[in-house]
Amino acid sequence: MEFLYEYGIFLAKTVTLVIAIAAVVIIFVGAAVKPKVKKGEIDIEDISEQLEDLKHSFLEHTLSGKALKAFHKTQKADAKKAAANEETKPRLYVIDFNGSVDANEVDSLREEITAIVAIADATKDKVLIRLESGGGVVHGYGLAASQLQRLKNKGIHLTVAIDKVAASGGYMMACVADEIVAAPFAIVGSIGVIAQIPNFNKILKKNDVDFEQITAGEFKRTLTLFGENTDKARDKFKEEIEQTHGLFKQFVSSQRPSLDIDLVATGEHWFATQALDKGLVDTIETSDDTLLKYQDERQIYKVRYKVKKTLSDKLAIGFSGGINKAGVSIYSRFKSLNP
Repeated sequence: MEFLYEYGIFLAKTVTLVIAIAAVVIIFVGAAVKPKVKKGEIDIEDISEQLEDLKHSFLEHTLSGKALKAFHKTQKADAKKAAANEETKPRLYVIDFNGSVDANEVDSLREEITAIVAIADATKDKVLIRLESGGGVVHGYGLAASQLQRLKNKGIHLTVAIDKVAASGGYMMACVADEIVAAPFAIVGSIGVIAQIPNFNKILKKNDVDFEQITAGEFKRTLTLFGENTDKARDKFKEEIEQTHGLFKQFVSSQRPSLDIDLVATGEHWFATQALDKGLVDTIETSDDTLLKYQDERQIYKVRYKVKKTLSDKLAIGFSGGINKAGVSIYSRFKSLNP
């Protein structure tokens, strides 16, 4: 029995080692081999169908037997009529944009916009962007706003819906829309610019560490992390920030000329109910209400650009997910033992 036990332990260790080696080999091979397929593809979801399924499911669980029978009869007639009208019915294309600080999501946005511009009928079709972003880098959100401008240039009506937040760069995108709708407590505004960096020069001096920086051009570098900052460099840096703010204000004014830009471009943010009075948004409603408003009159499709993941990406995601779950589990147990 002892021999079998030791053999079992040995076998388990061997299998574990083989699996670990195989996983490493797969990751390296996956990273080395260039994928032969396209980087990503456009995915279309029929939101109209999802909303109808939700409605029918609810009614089937709440109607009485006689009413349910009548409903099914009406449903069949409506289905035939809907199928006949689907091709001629105007469309609403929906895009979700959840922006991060570096606005890397713009890579997918540009693909989604391109797909819509290629097929949309500007005389009747519309676009709804469900936008969530607290802002980020100027160049990233400037490009994202330019992508939305492509819809306007084609004459396609654009609505931006804000359920939680569209501030700073997020509002730079939102203001491009023909119409901005926002949930009552959504955060809107923050038309301002901020830049901040730490400076470790005193710590380096205290520890007798020299820092050298060689530049060509007086203002190639203004403020620095490790060098000694001068008043001249600070003034130049502030001048650049003011210039960026000026461009931001100018852009918002060009998109929403009725705004009192000096009143709203102070860097402050407001809840949507307050922003409505200032002209920053047009309607107080959630994106869900907007979809339901269009449900009967339009065929609604969600457009999403899906990036295809390589085998190494999938393994890395699974590995990090496993570690995260394990960490959460350990933390939860620790907290239950130490309330």
